[in-house]
Amino acid sequence: MRAVYIFILVFWATVVVAAQHEALPPTGPVLVPQSLTGSTSFDLYCASCHGRGGAGDGPVASALIARPADLTQLAQRHNGTFPREQVRAFIEGTNRRPTAHGSSDMPVWGPTFRALEGSDARVRVRLENLVAFIESLQRPSNPVPARFSAPDGATLFRSHCASCHGVNGRGDGPMSGALRQRPSDLTKFATRNGGVFPAAQVARIIDGRTVAAHGGGEMPVWGDVFKRTPEADEATIKARIAALAQFLSGIQQRPAE
Repeated sequence: MRAVYIFILVFWATVVVAAQHEALPPTGPVLVPQSLTGSTSFDLYCASCHGRGGAGDGPVASALIARPADLTQLAQRHNGTFPREQVRAFIEGTNRRPTAHGSSDMPVWGPTFRALEGSDARVRVRLENLVAFIESLQRPSNPVPARFSAPDGATLFRSHCASCHGVNGRGDGPMSGALRQRPSDLTKFATRNGGVFPAAQVARIIDGRTVAAHGGGEMPVWGDVFKRTPEADEATIKARIAALAQFLSGIQQRPAE
């Protein structure tokens, strides 16, 4: 009898646990990541069709009626200039035919992001960062490997940093008001370091692979982003980071004389 009583208790305990488990909300794939970095958005929303490198060779590309565009050749098709505003409008859906880009297989991302985010400010930042990441995937017009071309820090800053930090690096970019944490004033590194620009430390912060991400999850880890660009090896990544650090060195505030 004691054995029967224990069996009944165990049985009902199992039923209760099972019922509680079924009552829990089901877990599914993440539809909107907390991170606003362009590479994160691209991996989640674009890579399945366009491929992780943007060449139009994603895992579902062969199943689509129209082959996804090779996003690495946008600058080449526009005489070497990346059509930033046109790409942004195309992704958002404000500058395309009603049938959407490529075919009806392709989403209109502006309304989709707004439905997922519930915040127009975060959508603007996500779109800007996504466009900046696609720009970083562009293949050079000439066949010379990127490591033989000295990167221009000012150009890199305008393309990747100015939307948040501002064209002068003071943290007042057009997207700054939409971020939970205000972007840093990048002109004060030397002031905060006794008048000496900490070049090595700044380079590590920009790289982001060996230190805590600058600005939280909203800010890209540029070492990883640059690693995804065409023909980029470690030497090229370090050269781009060094060029950005050198540019920041040149815009530091100087003490009043």
